[in-house]
Amino acid sequence: MAEVINMPRLSDTMEEGVVAKWLKQKGDKVEEGDILAEIETDKATMEFESFYDGTLLHIGIEEGETAPVDTLLAIIGEEGEDISELIKGGGDADDDEKDEKKDKKEEESDSDKDEDDTDGEDEADSDGDGEDGIPEGVEIITMPRLSDTMEEGTVASWLKKEGDKVEEGDILAEIETDKATMEFESFYEGTLLKIGLEEGETAKVDSLLAIIGPEGTDVSNVSVDGKSKKKSSEKSDKKDDKKEDKSEEKEESKSSEDKSSKTTKDGGRIFASPLAKKMAEDKGIDLSDVEGSGGNGRIVKKDIEDYKPSEKPAEAKSAGKEEAASAAPQPYVPAGEESFEEIKNSQMRKTIAKRLGESKFNAPHYYLTIEVDMSNAMASRKQINEMPDVKVSFNDMVIKASAMALRKHPQVNSQWTGESMKIAKHIHMGVAVAVEEGLVVPVLKFADQMSMTQIGNNVKDVAGKARNKKLQPKDMEGSTFTVSNLGMFGIVEFTSIINQPNSAILSVGTIVEKPVVKNGEIVVGNTMKLTLACDHRTVDGATGAAFLKTLKTYMENPVTMLA
Repeated sequence: MAEVINMPRLSDTMEEGVVAKWLKQKGDKVEEGDILAEIETDKATMEFESFYDGTLLHIGIEEGETAPVDTLLAIIGEEGEDISELIKGGGDADDDEKDEKKDKKEEESDSDKDEDDTDGEDEADSDGDGEDGIPEGVEIITMPRLSDTMEEGTVASWLKKEGDKVEEGDILAEIETDKATMEFESFYEGTLLKIGLEEGETAKVDSLLAIIGPEGTDVSNVSVDGKSKKKSSEKSDKKDDKKEDKSEEKEESKSSEDKSSKTTKDGGRIFASPLAKKMAEDKGIDLSDVEGSGGNGRIVKKDIEDYKPSEKPAEAKSAGKEEAASAAPQPYVPAGEESFEEIKNSQMRKTIAKRLGESKFNAPHYYLTIEVDMSNAMASRKQINEMPDVKVSFNDMVIKASAMALRKHPQVNSQWTGESMKIAKHIHMGVAVAVEEGLVVPVLKFADQMSMTQIGNNVKDVAGKARNKKLQPKDMEGSTFTVSNLGMFGIVEFTSIINQPNSAILSVGTIVEKPVVKNGEIVVGNTMKLTLACDHRTVDGATGAAFLKTLKTYMENPVTMLA
């Protein structure tokens, strides 16, 4: 029997998805676990696998198309099976839903007319607005919540301007959240009547972002809550007229600025759809060489498909070199002059500041440091890495030893909730990774069950994703303990701020060659300092010390980790 597959909800905030790419075609054999398609959600592009065996009989959403959650995506069944009723059923359901919405809209319209007829004075005051003050056909768009932790957003760029026509599915703007810069598309058709936030401005979730409606509609009195701002006197009317005149002058000035800055944007930021970016990456095409046919020069799928590489004229190359050579040198700054460069905080930087501030100020931190003899660890690592296709780092050994020590000291693997202390039975190791915008902590789940080689491979994988901005929210959730390593920078020892809700974080320093005493003699040794930051609400000093003692035993005798 054929199985109907609908657009899945791949995140808790997902309302619709875009089919970025089909990895199976109509008529292909499909087995349970096969990847059917890559689907772009509100957070990331994710692989979607099949839960059924059979033949792909029908594709309901083509590549690049957007559809709400639970829309017919595909049908899998036996080869040659009749699925016309299933396809027709999906269509009828959609039609019924549209008719229902249409009837509901007509009922609301009739209701509004009845209220207008019975209250002529209100009708005159509101200039034809509905009871809630919103003109007919006008839609208010607020700052969307694009991630589960987002509290405010910044408009990175507008891809539509006031007065532009907008179709459902058009990209209105690029919005910077606490995790990434994401495209925000319109769910309505009409004219962009008002922009509530300019480029570079930051606002809370649900603040007024834009207003879309019929061309020529007056929305000057519409606020974010939909209420009409009523005029109180002729004096205020005159003030409004003056403001309107100034507003028009400002708009004309802004329009000319936009025209002059467009060349700057063309030379800098490149606007392209996610699908076009992926296709360009797969084909090795430099997006800066592609001319976009979408709104504001945006590059779309068709532009990548039609792209043909061409050589730049020799004159242009020569002119470019001359222009670069004639660029004016930076002005000399006299010694002693005070100056600052102001860099606007990204959403990721704001989130890091907020979370670490909350941890430092709310959790009573204390620190324990221990020095480890690394002679045996260095010898063991050398022997392990002589094996073919095996590469283990000292950090991998620290993560493995920490995971095993947590198994023996579960109270360090805990969380403080106010009413109770939760001790995790599982061990999920957070690994601090530095990226250009700040710091992220991807998670190795059930790390105590991994070998050092598996830990090394997984750390490389998540670190690569972090630096390429391909980490998904699920990759950074659920840690029970964190390891931060600055040894590769020559840092001997340091203290870290606890990554809450964890109760502890381990800071790893570099290996130092120095004189040590062994068997009553001074010899050359190699040591490494480990510092444990603990939350005193959950981890007492003796508990933290016992954990470090076990960790030191594992590091100084790596063979015990294999027992």
